[in-house]
Amino acid sequence: MTNSNFMAFPDGFLWGSSTSGPQSEGIIEGDGKGDSNWDFWYRTSPELFHHQIGPERTSTFYENYQNDLKLLKETGHKVFRTSIQWSRLIPTGRGEINFKAVEFYRNVFKEVNVLGIKLIVNLYHFDLPYCLQEIGGWENKEIVFAYEAYAKECFRLFGDLVDTWITFNEPIVPVEAGYLGKFHYPAKVDARAAVQVAYNTQLASSLAVKACHQNNASHRISIVLNLTPAYPRSQSHEDIKAARIAELFQTKSFLDPSVLGEYPKELVEILSEYGLTPDYTEEELVIIKENTVDFLGVNYYQPLRVQAPQKNKEFDMVTPDIFFEHYDMPGKKMNPHRGWEIYEKGLYDIGINLRDHYNNIEWLVTENGMGVEGEEKFRENGYIIDDYRIEFIKGHLIELHRAIAEGTNCKGYLLWTFIDCWSWLNAYKNRYGLIELNLTTEERIIKKSGYWFKELSEQNGFLNTKES
Repeated sequence: MTNSNFMAFPDGFLWGSSTSGPQSEGIIEGDGKGDSNWDFWYRTSPELFHHQIGPERTSTFYENYQNDLKLLKETGHKVFRTSIQWSRLIPTGRGEINFKAVEFYRNVFKEVNVLGIKLIVNLYHFDLPYCLQEIGGWENKEIVFAYEAYAKECFRLFGDLVDTWITFNEPIVPVEAGYLGKFHYPAKVDARAAVQVAYNTQLASSLAVKACHQNNASHRISIVLNLTPAYPRSQSHEDIKAARIAELFQTKSFLDPSVLGEYPKELVEILSEYGLTPDYTEEELVIIKENTVDFLGVNYYQPLRVQAPQKNKEFDMVTPDIFFEHYDMPGKKMNPHRGWEIYEKGLYDIGINLRDHYNNIEWLVTENGMGVEGEEKFRENGYIIDDYRIEFIKGHLIELHRAIAEGTNCKGYLLWTFIDCWSWLNAYKNRYGLIELNLTTEERIIKKSGYWFKELSEQNGFLNTKES
């Protein structure tokens, strides 16, 4: 027997997608852009990048934005999130403005407004001007105030076109990948540096919130966090503790100060116990306390499954590995193309957590999506039949719908991403877009999911059919 029902979302619910400047714009001669950390890393170590494809190509949005933005309408967008590249706007990180960048961004933002699409602009998506990396990057507190000045310039230059802002996208990722792993530059393992980078980033975010409100009190500003619920292997005391500490590091280290204005007491105690307390002042803590975000962006792809670390394991230095380790849960549902677990209920759990522990703050799903390697094998009659992506989205929306019905304050769902884009060390290995990008011809072709997404947006929901 089949039970069919329509999953209707609240009036005014926003449907759209997210992208970023460094992953979509590309670089052309004479555009005035300065080097970012990614530009430098690719130029010096191209072998680290999949098929040695670097950020100079991406999806050529800089040259093709007018036609690309029209595709937003063709895929039903009500909202669009992109970012400004700091290294494009201020090539040396501090000082002189690149007015070619001002013209480009103003043209993009005007066009989105003309299309009647809600615009959300992010200030930082993993892309630090390299000249600032040369003086220590986010380990150096000077960068905090350089970022504050950059944010103020953005509010001044584009505030007549943009009223909704984001300070940082997934700030924990550069901490983990750049200072506890080797997937972002500077690709080193240094727990003390990681903690200082995290603190400096949070301080910078709070200063941007303050500047935004001072520039225009009616403008709203957020931070985008990849909230990854930590699920313990078992209900043993050791595994539950491991999951709790994992969430302290991965989630609450930015969620609590951004939304509540304070760091979790247990996290502070752990850092103090291991001699990892960052350089800070009481005045800075007041800035963080008094400048919380207006709403929250949430990126969700997969859960974090953890267990207590092996008791006989030896560690060379203090890293999160001494508190918890990954647990490979048998029988989990997988995206076989990307190697990530698919756990739709995680989105429900996030929503209920925000409802119950974070003042039911207004939030958006700012990224959710399914990366697929070798997606061309699913092409039929000239376009990609990505039913797997449609089912992925539906599964997550069912859980989001349930959380909204139970009172969580979610206002929209943004997919990653609208056109296949370049993705850091993975380059174009995994495709996420509603629209296919042909790397050879630069042709854009709407996938089946793009047409379905338009129906989803127009109907403000979808028909959920499941066996019962």
